[in-house]
Amino acid sequence: MNVHLIDGTYELFRYYFAVPSAVDRNGQEIGAVRGVLASVLSMIEGGATHIGVATDHVVESFRNDLYAGYKTSEGVPHELLSQFPILEEALQAMGVVVWPMVYFEADDALASAAAKASQNGSVGQVIICTPDKDLSQCVVGNRVVQLDRRRDILRDEAGVVAKFGVSPKSIPDYLAVVGDSADGFPGVSGWGEKAAALTLSQYPHLEDIPTDWREWHPSIRRARQLSESLFGSWNDALLFRTLATLRLDVPVFDSTDDLRWQGPRPAFAEFCDRLNTPQMVQRAAKASSV
Repeated sequence: MNVHLIDGTYELFRYYFAVPSAVDRNGQEIGAVRGVLASVLSMIEGGATHIGVATDHVVESFRNDLYAGYKTSEGVPHELLSQFPILEEALQAMGVVVWPMVYFEADDALASAAAKASQNGSVGQVIICTPDKDLSQCVVGNRVVQLDRRRDILRDEAGVVAKFGVSPKSIPDYLAVVGDSADGFPGVSGWGEKAAALTLSQYPHLEDIPTDWREWHPSIRRARQLSESLFGSWNDALLFRTLATLRLDVPVFDSTDDLRWQGPRPAFAEFCDRLNTPQMVQRAAKASSV
């Protein structure tokens, strides 16, 4: 069996900006919810059997206490934010396991679930469904992989190296110096993607980088400037790496069997009526009978 772990936050954002607006009988925007439900259901129809979806029930997390500039919900449309609890309830009604995050982030839940599922010898492959570069740190060989469903790109460990120039274990260090505008931290001045890839391909973690620039590998250009910038901003670099490092201690499931989809719950029909998508009831029923 394979385990599919879905970034519900990414999916809801994606469909919010990709599909036409739609409202329920109370005027509540539900277009993105309908898009995500249909997408997850299509995965089940395609053969996915063990599924978990992580969402950011609130955008803010423990990382906001660590760094004032970390991402918040400011600027996110209310019509989008208001659909998160609806999506969580709808997925649960469809019989899908959902992890709504408040203290942690959805990425932490996905990382924790991937690490735990990969320990089960009965699992053939763990597929993390998101293009988010943060999750690339979770990729392990061909066993834990990352799938960009929109562009149909499957990335294993070799794929991560090909894309970033560093192995998955170095992704937090890479993001620490390059920065992550989506998460709100700037990285280290003077460090771009090329410099980070060249340096961290030689020295996998920040602590491995020689403090004397003259000891750096000769392939790394501007070693002196990079060294001065890094070690002059050392505490910031370590903080940014902490922000970029996904947690593996989120309570997600007791057994991989908990993720097995066993069909929709009775409440699903009511949800589909609210969303004006009666065809999903028949689709889910047909999929559960296979």
